[in-house]
Amino acid sequence: MFWDPPREVFPYPIPFLGRPILWYGFFFALGFFLGYLLFSYLLRSKFHPKTSKDIAESSLLYAVIGVVVGARVADVLFYQDLSILKTDPRSILQPWQGGLASHGGVAGLVIALFLLFKKEKKKLGTLSFFGLLDFVCLPASVIAGFIRIGNFFNQEILGTPTTLPFGVIFGHPADGSFPALRHPVQLYEAVFYFCTALVLFLGKKNLGEKNQGKTLGLFLTFIFGFRFLIEYVKTEQSAHLQNFPLTMGQILSIPFFIIGLIILYRARKHPS
Repeated sequence: MFWDPPREVFPYPIPFLGRPILWYGFFFALGFFLGYLLFSYLLRSKFHPKTSKDIAESSLLYAVIGVVVGARVADVLFYQDLSILKTDPRSILQPWQGGLASHGGVAGLVIALFLLFKKEKKKLGTLSFFGLLDFVCLPASVIAGFIRIGNFFNQEILGTPTTLPFGVIFGHPADGSFPALRHPVQLYEAVFYFCTALVLFLGKKNLGEKNQGKTLGLFLTFIFGFRFLIEYVKTEQSAHLQNFPLTMGQILSIPFFIIGLIILYRARKHPS
């Protein structure tokens, strides 16, 4: 399969911004929109509709800011040449100049929702912080899937060369490399994240009840366990690692995976 779509949904710049709408941005926004709807739906199983709406709307704002800021900072720190902070410090506020790192996005999301939890603690009632994150796991899986589809359109986060029949040749790879038959790792991840969302949806009846944090633990171990494995068929994206046995994605996935195991153990030994 030869893949070389235009990066822009519409080739014309948006008024006042001077930039066109990119497919990546479209799928990013679509993921968050669907994630918001799912989050609202899940909350209605525990809270009054008005309370659910208030929590969902506040969470959306916090989540977008947390994900974008966390992902951008992590991309600069772990993947870009840090000299960019000296030559062009404003670039840390310009994700289109480099990119977004998913591990930082998850960390930023957790921090943002912790601040929200402290602010809205009365509305959340008996729901713990881990319980709130349980509700977020399903929407987060959907959002992650759509972001990877955006990466596929952007021809970035490339797989290693392959001879498999479902390999993809990217016409204009974002890293400037020569077009070659590669693993479509973006689609591998998107499918896995959507499947994770389906599994979590089937188990949604347990949200907010006993074992608060169990869904979060499962989410972290599933997502980052898979992320560690899928990195074996990805090209290294970090400017800091050369000929290292692990990729930056694998190194950053290990703490999240271990935290997931700890949360699962906690939920089992100390049910809410």
